[in-house]
Amino acid sequence: MIKPQKLKRGDTVAIVSLSSGIAGDDAILWRTYQGIQRLQEVFDLKVKIMPHALKGNAYIRQHPELRAADLNEAIKDEEVKAIISCIGGDDAIRIWPYVDCEAIQYYPKIFTGYSDSTTIHMMFYKMGVISFYGPALLTDFAENMSMDCYTIKDIEKNWFNTEPIGEVVPAKYIRPYGLSWNIENKTIARSIVQQQGYELLQGQDKIKGHLIGGNLETLVDIKETELFPKLNDFEQAILFLETSEDMPLPTEFREMLFQLFEKGVFHRINGIIFGKPFNNTYYEQYKDVILTFFNIDPFKQLPILYNLSFGHNEPKHMLPYGVQAEINCETKQFFITENAVTDD
Repeated sequence: MIKPQKLKRGDTVAIVSLSSGIAGDDAILWRTYQGIQRLQEVFDLKVKIMPHALKGNAYIRQHPELRAADLNEAIKDEEVKAIISCIGGDDAIRIWPYVDCEAIQYYPKIFTGYSDSTTIHMMFYKMGVISFYGPALLTDFAENMSMDCYTIKDIEKNWFNTEPIGEVVPAKYIRPYGLSWNIENKTIARSIVQQQGYELLQGQDKIKGHLIGGNLETLVDIKETELFPKLNDFEQAILFLETSEDMPLPTEFREMLFQLFEKGVFHRINGIIFGKPFNNTYYEQYKDVILTFFNIDPFKQLPILYNLSFGHNEPKHMLPYGVQAEINCETKQFFITENAVTDD
């Protein structure tokens, strides 16, 4: 995999709206600029707003070609060192015909986002470029009052550092959703709820593999397209999966796992890490589904670590596609054993 260049203080990052365009809606703009301010003040980065990123949700939805144009321009812009998705959505797949995928490979850059951004990550993965299943502008950077230290430290380790990323420890709390973005409430801090650590659902010893995965609903949605990874891409991998704020029912969760099973994904991987369900909804029920689903040969010994702090969680850690990672079943620890960016 091609590694993008690391970030340095003073670098320029671009923000893009590749799925939902709510970052440009009048009621949400305060939140957008709160996130931009954090990029500037916390990380000393310059921010370039791509031409159509803040055109508003209605306009953005009607123009997938312009969303793609923003991505293409940001990729080719020598000044831009990283590309940050404003938010997810349900519409990223429509930009694919217009994306200059060869440019992704020719100008490798940090790209971050989660949820529906899984679709964009698959474009980077197909071109052999590491991208980051990680923070988005409107959520993680724009947290009320201040960003979470857990998220800040993880960004520093992944984007500003060329040493191996190392152990990814559990977040000690979550910030439940609830405050409306349609009301400017920047002086109201979200509450925190203390959390337990990772749970080992099955497996033993240590296992290693490269990281691949994303949002479960999105992966199932694209499974019959050319964007879905080839089966060889899952060979000896650590698969990461998480569910969205739509909070699929446990029966739907099981059905989506079954669809990946039918594709042959689980027969090839070395292990799985599951993200904490949104707001802990269906936490025990999802766990029961997983335990039952994989309690058959040849999956009974497949290492599965549950309750990680990625995806639809704040604070969150990121997962760089294609880099080597490790699950230690004996100690219930998770490590990213490789660096994800380069000095070059």
